[in-house]
Amino acid sequence: MRETRDVTLLWEGKERIFGAEGPGLSKTAVAPKAAYCTDDRSGQLFFGDNLTILRGLASKFRESVTLAYLDPPFLTNRVHHAKKKGKTLDDRTELPAFDDRWTDRAAYLEALGTRLVAVRELLSPEGSVVVHVDPKTSHYVKVLCDEIFGDECFASEIVWRYRRWPSKTPNFQRVHDVLLRYRKDARETPRWNTLYEPLAASTVATWGVNKQRAVYAESGRRARSSTTPEATAGVPMGDVWDIGVIAPVARERTGYPSQKPEALLERLLRSLSDPGDLVLDPYAGSGTTLSVAARLGRPFIGIDASEVAIATAQRRLSALETPSVPAYGSAVPSVSPAR
Repeated sequence: MRETRDVTLLWEGKERIFGAEGPGLSKTAVAPKAAYCTDDRSGQLFFGDNLTILRGLASKFRESVTLAYLDPPFLTNRVHHAKKKGKTLDDRTELPAFDDRWTDRAAYLEALGTRLVAVRELLSPEGSVVVHVDPKTSHYVKVLCDEIFGDECFASEIVWRYRRWPSKTPNFQRVHDVLLRYRKDARETPRWNTLYEPLAASTVATWGVNKQRAVYAESGRRARSSTTPEATAGVPMGDVWDIGVIAPVARERTGYPSQKPEALLERLLRSLSDPGDLVLDPYAGSGTTLSVAARLGRPFIGIDASEVAIATAQRRLSALETPSVPAYGSAVPSVSPAR
């Protein structure tokens, strides 16, 4: 049997990711209190440090989450602001939403790694985690996830391609993000629903919109194709997704700086979870994941340490359903401490 050698990342202090108390566990973890929850308590939003809260959730929700979506800071090393609408464009104000400044790349990876370890404890055996990053950090995060989940649990790299206003740079325009999907247990059948894309125009022109059936010669080689009376669902979806960013005048725009389009999250939730499956977003931000989960009949747990994010997500969720607990304060212009 050929001996294999692991490929890992290395930095001073990396061992803190896994911790002396075991993966994702803490003897000092306490049950968190919700800043918002739905009337039937199937959806909850927590305010505070997501690592502390994730560890506090372990006693009740261990191996209960079918899909965890993480949209962490992108290592931009700046403070990001939310835009509060006014009567005119000149009346708009900016509130500091979250601090994405780090001492170095190691600090960033350590913070993300500890949270991924905690999330892994909450995933069900058939569950998946999707980590949303950009090309600047995706290769580091990929190796880190291989260590935490095992490279055999790597499922796919999804490229989210979008159009945006071009910038002046002596380089190719950056028009994509990266979504890394890992399974909790490679031995288990994962939760999976195949989604389809429309047929290519050339295929429709040649074969129409019905399913095709391959016809083989006696030699076993494919001779031709024929069509059936049954309509086709389309082409199984690939791993490059063309989904537009949120337009400045779109109704779903909240003004939160890292808001992702609902179409992106809806595609993830429909493919990687069923109605009734628990969805987790420990970087809830504007609440897109939670809002889509509620609309699609998925229970949800969201976490964020930004008061601006909590207030934004509360307003968004309250438009769907009246909360059963009081909203957490108001949008106070504060920033989480630099990491």
